[in-house]
Amino acid sequence: MRRFLAVEFATTIRHDGQSGVTDDLPTPEALGAWVAERAELFDAGLDVAALRCDEELLSEVLAVRQAVRALFARAVRPGPPSPADAHRLLPVDEAMTRLNTAVAREPLTVWLEWPDGAAPSARPLSSTDNQRDKLIAALARATTAFLTGPFRERLRACTAPRCVRYFVQGHGRQEWCKPGCADRARAARYYQRQRAGRSARDEGAGT
Repeated sequence: MRRFLAVEFATTIRHDGQSGVTDDLPTPEALGAWVAERAELFDAGLDVAALRCDEELLSEVLAVRQAVRALFARAVRPGPPSPADAHRLLPVDEAMTRLNTAVAREPLTVWLEWPDGAAPSARPLSSTDNQRDKLIAALARATTAFLTGPFRERLRACTAPRCVRYFVQGHGRQEWCKPGCADRARAARYYQRQRAGRSARDEGAGT
């Protein structure tokens, strides 16, 4: 299954499996571990080992995530957004400004390479060695790439009971993010049908 850094970033807010919503990035240490576990999804220019996470960086990352989730909520329209923060989303204009500002944290240029006997190629060249700026910009660039790419139209908010995840549909009829959510949703629908049937029988018996 294809992985998208922007989607994994957005879904660091998720259901805790019990009674509420949890955040996978509650501390700088958790942020560092999350980045390290996904090092292959980041641009090669980010030196994960050299990244030093602290409260200030965590606050900046969470501000970008807030913008990402607001834009994801827009992307899934007319479907419902994730219920985790549907009542307190950033205005879209503010979310886009925040995302674009984050992208600009790492100005990039293009470096031409043309070895003997090989075709010419170009690679992005960063104008900064600041790993914090690179992290913020990489998360924002990944979101921009996702939202402007072909998979945006397959982004959905899972509608299973208690789930608050965003996911990319693997096929056109996929309604839930994972099998466990599908099971819960089907069980809830079955319960509702049974309850509706009992109510109808009770009303019929009372007439």
